[in-house]
Amino acid sequence: MADDSGMPSFSSQNTGIVIAVISSFINGSTFVLQKKGILRSRDRGGTYLTDVVWWSGTLCMIIGQIGNFVAYNVAPAVIVTPLGALGVLFGAVLACWILEEHLNILGKLGCILCCCGSVMLIIHAPKAEATSRLELEDRLSDPVFVIYLLLVVLLLIALIVWIAPAHGTSNIMVYVAICSLLGNFTVPCSKGLGLVAPDAFGEGPSSVRALTLFLGLLGTLAVSILIQFFFINKALECFSSNMFEAIYYVAFTSTVIFASALLFKEWTALTITDSLAMLCGLTTVCVGVVLLHISQDALINWKKKEAREKMD
Repeated sequence: MADDSGMPSFSSQNTGIVIAVISSFINGSTFVLQKKGILRSRDRGGTYLTDVVWWSGTLCMIIGQIGNFVAYNVAPAVIVTPLGALGVLFGAVLACWILEEHLNILGKLGCILCCCGSVMLIIHAPKAEATSRLELEDRLSDPVFVIYLLLVVLLLIALIVWIAPAHGTSNIMVYVAICSLLGNFTVPCSKGLGLVAPDAFGEGPSSVRALTLFLGLLGTLAVSILIQFFFINKALECFSSNMFEAIYYVAFTSTVIFASALLFKEWTALTITDSLAMLCGLTTVCVGVVLLHISQDALINWKKKEAREKMD
């Protein structure tokens, strides 16, 4: 929905923000429930594919992805993606309850920073983006974006074929890199489907071309999500859910914002003040997520300093 200037309307963007927030909370439970299902099946000596808790996490992932798809089509990607920090926050709290993972003062500070950074991103979000199929087609054929996608594909092939089998189970960044790089396809395809759908299922000489583009975007989106789904579960088998979710969020958000900047040119509508505020907001969110990650292994003792002073 857009106003006369071609920009998303205020009410439409607010709707996208609400949907994104709800989807973030749903997605936040995904990794925790899937990890719980994996642990339960491991204790029983079976496969997680038969565990009801793992399937409930998978259902949450499906619902969350549908919510994200709707949100990406009514609000700029550069604001929807960072709101995933709320999912990291909710996942950290849920992990304390379900997986009995401790959340210390660093983790709580990380949660507060995630919320503050997300609010800053919402306030200073850009309003300009692609508003039609023809504009999307023109931007998809941009040489800079095409070269960028080719480099991403080559990197993904190297990671999946050679690096993941050798180092995936020992280095969490391998699986994080694969899932994050796929965000270069999932987010643009999600927004593109919403722009192309009205022409693809309408009447006129351009409907065939629009339908071809629609099917291409849909196929790319489906393949990207399936590959992400596979490697997310591979990562959860080897690493902590909070650790993976925190690092994955930062890497995924960074790649998606960069891809959106190349494709949708959402940053062109930002003033210098808004640009600095967005950068500060994103940095705040990333620091919060890093604190959440560090809190998993940090031991904090407030009495340690007092004890040393007495010894002196």
